[in-house]
Amino acid sequence: MPWVANKPSIEVVEVDSSDDEQGGVDVGGVGRAQLLRSASSTGLTSSTSYRSSGTFNSLNDGEYLKQKLEGRSFWKAGAYKVSSTNIPQLEGELEHARVHPKFLHSNATSHKWAFGAIAELLDNAVDEISSGATFVKVDKVMNTRDNSPALVFQDDGGGMDPDRLIKCMSLGYSSKNSTTTIGQYGNGFKTSTMRLGADVIVFSCSTRSGKATQSVGLLSYTFLRQTGQDDVIVPMVDFDICNHWAEPIIYSSLDDWTSNLNTIIEWSPFASKEELMAQFDGIGCHGTKILIYNLWLNDEGIYELSFDDDNEDIRLRDEASDGSLSKINKRTLELQSHISYRLRYSLRAYASILYLRKLKNFKIILRGRPVEQFNIADDLKHQQVVTYKPQLAATSQDVLVKVTIGFIKEAPDLGVTGFNVYHKNRLIRPFWKVTADGTSKARCIVGVFEASFINPAHDKQDFERSVLYIRLEARLKQMVMDYWKSHCHLIGQQPPRPSAKIQKQSPADQHFVAPSTNNFQNEVHQTPYMVGVSASSRSDLSCEPAQNGHENEWRISSTGQNISGIINDSCRSGNASGSQQLDQLCEENIQLFRRCGEHVQKENELKQTISKLEKDLEETRRKCAQLSAHLESRKQQLLLKQQVGLP
Repeated sequence: MPWVANKPSIEVVEVDSSDDEQGGVDVGGVGRAQLLRSASSTGLTSSTSYRSSGTFNSLNDGEYLKQKLEGRSFWKAGAYKVSSTNIPQLEGELEHARVHPKFLHSNATSHKWAFGAIAELLDNAVDEISSGATFVKVDKVMNTRDNSPALVFQDDGGGMDPDRLIKCMSLGYSSKNSTTTIGQYGNGFKTSTMRLGADVIVFSCSTRSGKATQSVGLLSYTFLRQTGQDDVIVPMVDFDICNHWAEPIIYSSLDDWTSNLNTIIEWSPFASKEELMAQFDGIGCHGTKILIYNLWLNDEGIYELSFDDDNEDIRLRDEASDGSLSKINKRTLELQSHISYRLRYSLRAYASILYLRKLKNFKIILRGRPVEQFNIADDLKHQQVVTYKPQLAATSQDVLVKVTIGFIKEAPDLGVTGFNVYHKNRLIRPFWKVTADGTSKARCIVGVFEASFINPAHDKQDFERSVLYIRLEARLKQMVMDYWKSHCHLIGQQPPRPSAKIQKQSPADQHFVAPSTNNFQNEVHQTPYMVGVSASSRSDLSCEPAQNGHENEWRISSTGQNISGIINDSCRSGNASGSQQLDQLCEENIQLFRRCGEHVQKENELKQTISKLEKDLEETRRKCAQLSAHLESRKQQLLLKQQVGLP
């Protein structure tokens, strides 16, 4: 984030834009981003003045306490009052659009799931494998100032020099190659750290171009709120360690550097410069350490992340306790022990399947124990590899996707189903259920594949809803149905009967209802990590009637649209005709999608043929014009010869 500049005498550091940073705004002909390093440029020159300035000065004690308590809950942290500020513009200074601290919170709300934010930080460490990284450590440490837990990430990658740390703390800057790395938007560090806690401090050691440096940067939502800032200020200090001792790197003045250091010490977990510098001891000559503190609380005032349930794991408290008060039967217990369920609340389970191909010479060390990578495709029974060729743009290279599909090893006892879909080796959608909840087909079928031809969403927990996505979903449904028809007998299930036309019902027998707004929102906004588990009952994957007064109402979900209908045959009485009709509807729907895809393909082929014919016609016309011109020239020559009497 850009620093606030109120003094024209402050020097700036000019950072050359990388290849993926050419889209920035060119102000006054300057093609490079100018980023200040001085926190004192805001006019707050002493750390004690922070406490007496800002919006909280105008609040009474009750309002201040209420905001402080609500500020510890992530989903309420952005709802605080701000005082109006009027910063005079200095002569000769260009006005700029400020980034209000509230944007840090609203930007982080893209992560609905805390583990998705942790995955972003793991991705950053994995991207450092190309720089020699061999591990990333994730652990809990204690903030000695208030005895609260903090979350630490540490890797031994190439580290960040001062300029790279500025980009890391800024919005939209990224030096990564989007074709080889997971990160690409230049926004993951800010969204992920602010989603996990209110404050983060970064320590990084780097050696580039023969210069060894140590850098510290503080991104503190607490500091920005309690000092009433209307722009994002990031105190940073850098040290030159080429001579084996830390020598401050001064960019403007020693007073500015000291002001930055004092601000970091006051608002960080470290009470002195010695404690701050001691954090570099465990990093070595290259690497990065990220400390997230003031972790968010849930609505009950308890830490969202649980470190006490398992000393070798980090768990999501709300998800881990879901359903714990109800009586758990054997089937539910088996389901909750499966990785499709455990990944919702166990970071160790989620990290084990986060990457499709095993990371060579690299370990994810969670609370002192390495995470064992796991590919569920290795445990599938009766495996089959199905190839899929997506219909990409004419200018794109052809892509061939190999989908591994099979029954889970617990089949048919455990009804887990869905596809683990990866993008550039990173899990995007775990156990994506492409079939309707009510269908008896596709039970126990799981697939794994990599879909790098579709762009993921910014939180990397879903894909962009594009034409490619819709076609992929339809093709996966067909894969599941085809596999079920040819393999269901291997797990003791009856093969489906030949598809029959659904008998047309009389108007008196037909009863359809539109989906309610609440149900529609629940379907659309269902979190990715719950995919594959029925929304009405997370502990039971079987289809159940909706509890809304209609005993026979079932929900059918297909291609992102919600269709609610009443199947008039009672399931409780043992009549299976309703289920058969549902299966037939699903199968006919898939056939329609398949035919639609074929028509789209034929349409594209016809368009290509028309384009080719138009080009051929244009070429023929050009040749005809040339021949006409040649004939006209010959006629002119013959007439000229006749006029001069030549033979």
